[in-house]
Amino acid sequence: MSLRHPSRRAILAAGAALAISSALSPRALRAQSTESAMRRIPSSGEAIPAVGLGTWITFNVGDDPVLRDECAAVMAAFFEADGRAIDSSPMYGSSQPVIGHGLAKLGAPSGLFSAEKVWTSSGPDGPAQIEQSRRFWGVPRFDLLQVHNLLAWKEHLKTLFEMKAAGKVRYVGITTSDGRRHDLLEEIMRREPLDFVQLTYNIVDREAEDRILPLARDRGMAVIVNRPFQQGALTRRLEREPLPDWSAEIGASSWAQFILKFILSHPSVTVAIPATSRVDHVRENVAAAAGPIPDQAMRRRMANHVEQL
Repeated sequence: MSLRHPSRRAILAAGAALAISSALSPRALRAQSTESAMRRIPSSGEAIPAVGLGTWITFNVGDDPVLRDECAAVMAAFFEADGRAIDSSPMYGSSQPVIGHGLAKLGAPSGLFSAEKVWTSSGPDGPAQIEQSRRFWGVPRFDLLQVHNLLAWKEHLKTLFEMKAAGKVRYVGITTSDGRRHDLLEEIMRREPLDFVQLTYNIVDREAEDRILPLARDRGMAVIVNRPFQQGALTRRLEREPLPDWSAEIGASSWAQFILKFILSHPSVTVAIPATSRVDHVRENVAAAAGPIPDQAMRRRMANHVEQL
């Protein structure tokens, strides 16, 4: 393949663009960074930031006032960094009321994208559980409701689609984790008009690449990625190794950003939801969506590097 050298016009245009970007205010630069970190929800076209906030384990702090305020501080930093999507479940212990505490303390911040789940083996108990979750959060309605780990999925999807038709929820989805039940997940994706699917995917857990992620793209379904760091096990393992020098090419300054950029570089992925209890980590995570995103060649290089460690 022959190399094409840029024309003088292209060089001058690039120079002008550089001069303009150099003159931009920090606010304008931040706006550019924010725009590059947005993804579209296929079923609606709505834009949403590519890094959200998970709450499994990290927000299960009970009634401890100090720990609750620490979670509120994480939420404050998340919103300040232009994060929007927060994901939880009735399965996550006290995470729901802790989210509600944070939202109340922050004065119900605008822009929240509330992603919740229904998790009960009884279909008829679904509506009451959803209402309890809504009261915990203190929101008028959820943006997204998902059937957690496909539990009683037929009954719950019927309820969620009825709620969507009535304007009581905006989007409907299903979830699984740890690569479990991918055959059933695929079957439901082919049958039901879902807006979202949530699953486990990262630089070492890549089973979803074979069928699920391509199917989501074909069916016009947004993808939320859970367990991006294997509940911290992956980042703890990699932190014993030096970050490769070429990570700078994609703007990754940590292993967490390296992993998130790999996840977000898959064309089917809409949002990744790393969970954290630390303000510095939530800022680092959200920043991973800005700047260069790996192309296919870089994705292979990244995956091969991690496999060899």
